[in-house]
Amino acid sequence: MSTRLPKKDVVVVGLGWTGSIMAYELSKIGLDVVAIERGPWRDTASDYNIATAPDELRYAVRQDIFLRPAQTTDTARNTMSQTALPIRKFGSYLPGNGVGGAGVHWNGHSWRFFPTDFNLRSHYEERYGKNFIPEDMTIQDYPVTYDELEPHYDFFEKVMGISGKAGNIKGVIQEGGNPYEGWRSDEYPTRPLKPNLAQIKFEKAAKELGLHPFPLPSANISEAYTNPYGMRLAPCTYCGFCEWFGCANYSKSSPQTCVLPALMRHTNFEARTLCEVIRINKTRDGKMASGVTYVDAAGREFEQPADIVLVCAYSTFNVRLLMLSQLGTQYDPVTNTGTLGRNYAYQTNAGVLGYFDKDTHFNPFAGAGSQGMMADDYNGDNFDHAELGFVGGANINCNTPHGRPISARPTPPGTPRWGSEWKKATAETYGHTQSVGTQGSSMSYRDVYLDLDPTYKDRLGNPLMRMTFDFKENDLKMSRFVVDRCEEIMKNMGPQRMVKTYKRGPWNVVPYQTTHNTGGAVMSSTPDKGVVNRYGQHWDAPNVFVTGACLFPQNAGYNPTNTVGALTYWTIDAIKNQYLKNAGQALVQA
Repeated sequence: MSTRLPKKDVVVVGLGWTGSIMAYELSKIGLDVVAIERGPWRDTASDYNIATAPDELRYAVRQDIFLRPAQTTDTARNTMSQTALPIRKFGSYLPGNGVGGAGVHWNGHSWRFFPTDFNLRSHYEERYGKNFIPEDMTIQDYPVTYDELEPHYDFFEKVMGISGKAGNIKGVIQEGGNPYEGWRSDEYPTRPLKPNLAQIKFEKAAKELGLHPFPLPSANISEAYTNPYGMRLAPCTYCGFCEWFGCANYSKSSPQTCVLPALMRHTNFEARTLCEVIRINKTRDGKMASGVTYVDAAGREFEQPADIVLVCAYSTFNVRLLMLSQLGTQYDPVTNTGTLGRNYAYQTNAGVLGYFDKDTHFNPFAGAGSQGMMADDYNGDNFDHAELGFVGGANINCNTPHGRPISARPTPPGTPRWGSEWKKATAETYGHTQSVGTQGSSMSYRDVYLDLDPTYKDRLGNPLMRMTFDFKENDLKMSRFVVDRCEEIMKNMGPQRMVKTYKRGPWNVVPYQTTHNTGGAVMSSTPDKGVVNRYGQHWDAPNVFVTGACLFPQNAGYNPTNTVGALTYWTIDAIKNQYLKNAGQALVQA
């Protein structure tokens, strides 16, 4: 039996980027807010202090701050004809565990999607014709536009203090920035990170080929900065311990550095950690949520009533919670009906590695998670697709994220994986190699989706999430095209040898690729195309709002965090200025 607790105004599921922002903004206006987080409390000073933060074995190898499969995991398969099996060790993607979520261990790449990413289907159909999009591709337009999100992109960037160089301020192209980006209302809050030799060589090579390189927008802050919430961030020291690590220097934008200290000052906010929400409860008529049920670390079950339920966990876990709560209709790829679990997508990454002479010293140990130089000439629809036969694109990047002693050991093909020859090759190549990579879009397809596994359950007896995913020919063709462009740039950078790696299927859960899982609870203009409306409000339960990359109907050639943040502030604005004035009502009529 559950213990029923006193009612709250708002219950927040998950305390990462979106949960902490939602909790701060709603507690600030006087609502009584409680956040329920599956993992432990995490704080910069105690958990990521300078003595322990740069521990590669603890964090990158043993995955100290990531979700453990013993807590919960997913099952995975490539096709509907296969039997899905549990992921025994997270590899391809790495969900965070604890307060801050994946916002603690990310690299810090901070992108806005292109305006055309928000009307993707209609844009391609208008430019290339309706027959250009493959029949099995289920991409669709967002129910919100770039212009509507721009103020929220701007504010989220100011909360994070993003370092970068604008390319388009109010329609005026800016020298040194990204000429392809959507218009911006303001410059980035802080200056770009300093380039190293790799970025300098890339910029020169790309310009010689007629491309338009620009600094990577970075959540590794370049200079001292105070954000709108009064949080103070320090300049990045280029230590190279960003991805998979918490930042000890208060230099990487995260919930811990940007939001949580301000949130914790609110006496009307409470955080309950080591507590897992297992169900969103409904009213007797099934038309509203009445709160949530969760289990604490001792196995005790509690019911937390609330007027508003905010679903703010990691994207796939949001989808699973909605499924376990029977909120929405499960998508069926055979009949092509239902919406919950539909339009799952990922990311399509590949690139070229260059081996340079011994007098070329890249000093990769002096790096940062999002220290890089980029080119967007082949991203989105910035290039003519008419004769290429694929939808989508990719950013081209030359990044120096780290040169850590365990994992940063690129050696030429054919080198043994251990022993004296491996040691010799490591010594000869360390500091003399550099990659030019791509981060590509991932379209959505009829037979790529999420549902509950019919066999496997978690430690609490609830079905695991089943992921049916593989790379499709459209995305692989796109990736091959852009990787060939990387090869041209790398050749112009002057390496002694190049190794080109195309993305190939089938998708494998073992090697790390990216923690950019999107879709499954997409936002839509009508209930037959998605789970939530344009404000993130659930079509079937108007007091349930969903955040995160699970709202994306497909994934662009960019990291999702900035768009997740912009959509979060868009939803907050709708809750504060529309929903609370007429609580319990749908903001969009079905």
